[in-house]
Amino acid sequence: MAEPSAATQSPSVSSSSSGADAAGAVAGGGGSPGACSGLGGKSCASSCADSFVSSSQPVSLFSTSQVHDLIFWRDVKKTGLVFGTTLIMLLSLAAFSVISVASYLILALLSVTISFRVYKSVIQAVQKSEEGHPFKAYLDVDIALSSEAFHNYVNAAMVHVNKALKLIIRLFLVEDLVDSLKLAVFMWLMTYVGAVFNGITLLILAELLVFSVPIVYEKYKTQIDHYVGIARDQTKAVVAKIQAKLPGIAKKKAE
Repeated sequence: MAEPSAATQSPSVSSSSSGADAAGAVAGGGGSPGACSGLGGKSCASSCADSFVSSSQPVSLFSTSQVHDLIFWRDVKKTGLVFGTTLIMLLSLAAFSVISVASYLILALLSVTISFRVYKSVIQAVQKSEEGHPFKAYLDVDIALSSEAFHNYVNAAMVHVNKALKLIIRLFLVEDLVDSLKLAVFMWLMTYVGAVFNGITLLILAELLVFSVPIVYEKYKTQIDHYVGIARDQTKAVVAKIQAKLPGIAKKKAE
């Protein structure tokens, strides 16, 4: 008689345990209740949500701190390598065509890799070793871009593209007269700049400024901020006078 009673009690026990497991699975995020057994239901759900949000963020090749350390010369060797390489490329583009520069760069790279490959093959043949391909560790690296990462990059780029399109429409359709006049004055000044410099020269000057201005500003921050504040105040005063004399601006402010 003990066996039937045990048999009748076992379904209720198993169903309660399965219900507890299901509740634990729901509280733990669905997959593994044991992984969050030491945590409360709220903390486990929040940690799973945080991990989902962090995984959905687009992956960036270079972080802001890395770029900051690069332009502020925190690592002199690394910054010098990047600065020297890009400057040599820009100077080469200024002297030769893009096709010639790209061809010479590819030939130089191939010369290094082929020479090293032949050298290692000769050494292995002389020493009768079986080390294999010298670049095998790099050939086995998976550099394929996943579809998820590609979509994340595209979505991040589309945000900036949409902002740029809205700004272009706002400026060219004269939503704000002052902003459109600023663009017109800037483009007029750029015509004189374009008559003196070409695009490659401007890129060279931009690189020199990027790798020199931040470090100079860091050393003389107080003095630069003082003079920049004076210039900003004078610019605001001039813009205010222009806005007061332009038709339609005063009326818009009054409304």
